[in-house]
Amino acid sequence: MMNFQIGDKVVYPNQGVGTIENISTRSFGSAFEKFYLLRFGCSSMTVLVPFSNAANIGLRRVTKDREISRILSYLATGWCPLNPDWKVRFKENTDKMQSGDLLKAAEVFKVLLQLHVDKPLSFREKKMLDRARHMLVSEISIARGVPDIHAVGLMQRALAKAGLSLPAVL
Repeated sequence: MMNFQIGDKVVYPNQGVGTIENISTRSFGSAFEKFYLLRFGCSSMTVLVPFSNAANIGLRRVTKDREISRILSYLATGWCPLNPDWKVRFKENTDKMQSGDLLKAAEVFKVLLQLHVDKPLSFREKKMLDRARHMLVSEISIARGVPDIHAVGLMQRALAKAGLSLPAVL
């Protein structure tokens, strides 16, 4: 079981990096449950995560720096199969995003970027590309201790090696 402290930066799958702002206990009849209160970025969005469910939903620590190098390398040279069937692809990508695994978010990001080169993305895939981009930028930024703009630069350089460019926020 993972134990996080107030002030820890953690990753909530499909949402990105949040900060544990509080740890509280609530009673449900005679049972007590502890909760993490997460706040995301500069937004005022917060979420309560029960201790008992933290592992199930994939709450995890921010990726280590050496893993970031692997992710940038994947963006530069990695290959990911593209399913031509929109429904199947959307389901696969949704599962990858919900896994909370940053490399899987990078796969979704790269596959959608490659698709975007050939044709406009559907509204839902645009939103997913944007979410994957946000997750990568925020986690690279925190893992490397650099501002978001530097994380974007690292991603742009990696993608340029693959002949891709980072779109503006869609």
